[in-house]
Amino acid sequence: MHGMSSQKLFAALTPNPADRKPLYLQLAEQLRELIDSGALRGGDAVPPEREIAEFTGVSRVTVRKSLAQLVNAGLLTQRPGAGTFVTRRIHQPLSALMGFSEDMRARGYEPGSIWLGKRMAGASPDEAMAMGMAPGTPVLRLKRIRTADGEPLAIETAVISRRDLASPELVKDSFYAALKEQGLLPVRALQRIRARMASVQEADLLHLAQPSAILEIERRSFLADGRILEVTFSCYRADLYDFVVELRTSGERD
Repeated sequence: MHGMSSQKLFAALTPNPADRKPLYLQLAEQLRELIDSGALRGGDAVPPEREIAEFTGVSRVTVRKSLAQLVNAGLLTQRPGAGTFVTRRIHQPLSALMGFSEDMRARGYEPGSIWLGKRMAGASPDEAMAMGMAPGTPVLRLKRIRTADGEPLAIETAVISRRDLASPELVKDSFYAALKEQGLLPVRALQRIRARMASVQEADLLHLAQPSAILEIERRSFLADGRILEVTFSCYRADLYDFVVELRTSGERD
C-alpha cells in the first residue's frame, strides 16, 4: 500500500486508552485520516476485520462498527464475497466545461456508455422550457448510462434540436465529438444541481441499494452567439461523484 505494509499502516490505528471517545469512533476517525491523507486511495482494499483486530488490539465487533461508520459515510464500499475497499470518488470542478469522455480520461478512468435509446422525438414540456422552444419541436434525444472503468456512474439524457444534429447515427461514443464534427462547440454552460432519492429504476440501472441519494443535474450549453445548443438531464451516483467549486473574493470584504 503505497510504500507501507498493510500491517504497519493499520497497527498505527491502535486507539488511545486515555481518549474518552468510544474505541470504534477513534478507529473510524483514524481510518478517515488515512483516506483523507492519501495513505489509502480509491480502490485500495481494506484488510479483513480479523486482521485489523489483530493489528490494533481491539475486538472484531469494534472493527465492524468502525467500518460501518465509513461505509455509511460513503468512504468505504463493501462488496459481497470480495471485501471492503476505499470508495473511488471522482471530483468534478464546476468551472470546467468538457464532455464526459474527455473528463474521465483526464482523470485516469476509461469512459464508457451503455445506450438506452437514440431517437428523434417531439420536445417534452420540460425539454422545451429548458431549450427555449415550443413543445413538440423535433429534437434528438440521447439516453445512456455513463460508466467509468466499467462502473455505472450516471444516467444521462441529452437533448438537441434536429436542425443542429439531424440523425442519431451521427453520435458514436462521444456526444461532444459529434457536435465538433458539425462545427458546433459550446462556450459556456449553466448547471442546476439538486439532491434527491433515486427511483427504483434509477437505483437498478446504477447498481444502488435502496434508499440511495443521487445528484440530479440539468445543464444547458450555449454557443458563442448566446443560442442554447443542448440541454442534458443527468442523475449521478452521490456515493462516487463530487462537485468541487473554487470561490474567489472580489478583493473587497466586509
